[in-house]
Amino acid sequence: MVMPKAFYITTPLYYVNAAPHIGHSYTTVAADCLARYHRLNGEPVFFLTGTDEHGQKIEQAARAAGLEPKAFTDQTAQTFHALWKTLNISYDRFIRTTDADHIRVVQRALQHLRPQLRQGPSTFFYCVPCETQWAQSDVADPHAPECPSCRRALEQVEEENFFLPLEPHRQWLKAHIDAHPAFVQPEARRNELLALLEQPLPDLCLTRPTARLSWGIEVPFSRVHVTYVWVDALLNYLTAAGYGTAAFEATWPADVHVIGKDILRHHALYWPILLHALGLPDAQMPRMIFAHGWWTIGEQKMSKSRGNIVDPNVVIADGLKDQPYAADVYRYFLLREVPFGQDGSFSEEAIRKRLETDLANDLGNLLHRTLSMIERYCHGRLPAAGPVGCAVDDAPLRDGALGLSKQLEERMARLDFSGALEAIFQLITRANRYIELQAPWQLAKAGEPARLHTVLAVLTEVIRIVAVALDPFMPSVAEAAWAQLGLGGTPRRLRDTTQWPGVTAGQPIGTRAVLFPKTS
Repeated sequence: MVMPKAFYITTPLYYVNAAPHIGHSYTTVAADCLARYHRLNGEPVFFLTGTDEHGQKIEQAARAAGLEPKAFTDQTAQTFHALWKTLNISYDRFIRTTDADHIRVVQRALQHLRPQLRQGPSTFFYCVPCETQWAQSDVADPHAPECPSCRRALEQVEEENFFLPLEPHRQWLKAHIDAHPAFVQPEARRNELLALLEQPLPDLCLTRPTARLSWGIEVPFSRVHVTYVWVDALLNYLTAAGYGTAAFEATWPADVHVIGKDILRHHALYWPILLHALGLPDAQMPRMIFAHGWWTIGEQKMSKSRGNIVDPNVVIADGLKDQPYAADVYRYFLLREVPFGQDGSFSEEAIRKRLETDLANDLGNLLHRTLSMIERYCHGRLPAAGPVGCAVDDAPLRDGALGLSKQLEERMARLDFSGALEAIFQLITRANRYIELQAPWQLAKAGEPARLHTVLAVLTEVIRIVAVALDPFMPSVAEAAWAQLGLGGTPRRLRDTTQWPGVTAGQPIGTRAVLFPKTS
């Protein structure tokens, strides 16, 4: 029996020259949400993240710390492991570019590319922080060169290296993008890439001389060169998929590469051309490269020099220290506040507003009020709908809940995390309005137990569906809501959201607790 291909989703590999920040967490939380959604949908998933541990700036950072590069990367990679544990990131592999299988794949790929490479001297500008090379035509002022990406000073480099000609692949890549509209998203990034392809492409440097950089993967056909760090890093996606083994076709191609817009050129230009040069056919190109926006502080871009880098650990442990589900609050804010693909402005005030308005007042209030009434009017046991079942007043809420999975499917297919959460919270708002309109306390006072139980049963079903739908976004909160309803197992099957009823009447609810405590 042929196993279905896994849904393969990746983050970029993160440089370990410094601690992880909000940008790293944004990409990774988004990828994790997508991975969890596809698992919830019953699909096999392979979710990859990891660290990029070679290159000049790693070598410099290790030297500044008084450590050998490998010891330094061993130490700093753990900071990413720790944050991903805090944020409940469900990766299937955490790859490091110092892993033995990755080194083998890089050397195998270089050997395969060798006949296409030219060797010769070159002069170019190099940005050490970005580990990116720039041609003279990319730089506005060659007398005071600045990196077009990060605006820091560039080094002018003269080296003898091995180069892959990109120009022979330019027309192929343009045709591939035209034939596959989803290949680069969002549309603004797709247009940006197409604009780059209107001009002839310079050759891509694949190596660095060991005289300048020793910390890298040795080039198999030249002992005086190591692999250029970006080539090394990009090839990790093949390594994790089992390139060169029988397992490769069960995972490759990547379904989604989630990246920041600052590394679009590397992923949407260099990467597909590398794959094409390696002989992979169009059908084995990545299916989507999605470049999201940046977080700013007000109108300012975050930077070390400004001292405004947001540390997720500080936000969670300090800014949200009064919240039992602080990591999920942080996840919710990242995914809800800004449409994925656009830039967003970060502030603790904005997080607090989302916490108090969406989470405490809407979601938390719905769960608390419903369970309190079940405890008071139904002796703490899940109610059964009355003999009439859903009345005319109940049908719109029921139909909205049953239609939620379709809305999620449409939005998650285009990585519209904010839109998916908006659909979930629209249902929550409707459920809260339903409580006010149906007034269960008045039904109890009027001696209408059948109608009272029906209303509470409808609310129970809505909360059950909401808990399942929230699982990819806020996994701990989803589990807590599920447990408070007294349901067995965990909210792990999307198909449960299309069933009504889905709970067993008469079973006791779980222990009630406030999900999002009010803050002073």
